[in-house]
Amino acid sequence: MTRLTRMTEAEYQDYLEASIPAYAQDKILSGQWAPSEALALARQSMQDSLPQGLDTVDNYLYTLRHGATEEVVGMLWIAAQQRGVRKVAYVYDVIVHEAYRRQGHATRAFAALEKEVLALGLSGIGLHVFAHNHSAHALYVKLGYVATNINMFKVLGDA
Repeated sequence: MTRLTRMTEAEYQDYLEASIPAYAQDKILSGQWAPSEALALARQSMQDSLPQGLDTVDNYLYTLRHGATEEVVGMLWIAAQQRGVRKVAYVYDVIVHEAYRRQGHATRAFAALEKEVLALGLSGIGLHVFAHNHSAHALYVKLGYVATNINMFKVLGDA
């Protein structure tokens, strides 16, 4: 069983240490940021998104725990947002640690998240997936998520 628990301050610091470089790398791979500036931009983005850290209003950071030992297998971050006429949860980040991937933890975490989102009085879940993350895209489709916007790009040269 995979369950969500509110992230502790120590877990939050560990999360920042791992997630900022990972986010920078995703932005580089997607062609949105230059390698020379990506880490600084990722740090600034995190600061802008979570100015009060774990206490940032309408943001919920969870540790994914598994089994009777409560082993930490990953983390998940959502924020409550107004989208049109609905107040929904937006998934900012989800991580399943490498050693625990392909074991169903993400699927179970999203099932637990659905219950948490309803308990928060929210009516849906939105998320973004980088085009190069094929396994995450496949998971979200399997879980019933549908594309609402698609951004595309074509390189025309090195200028």
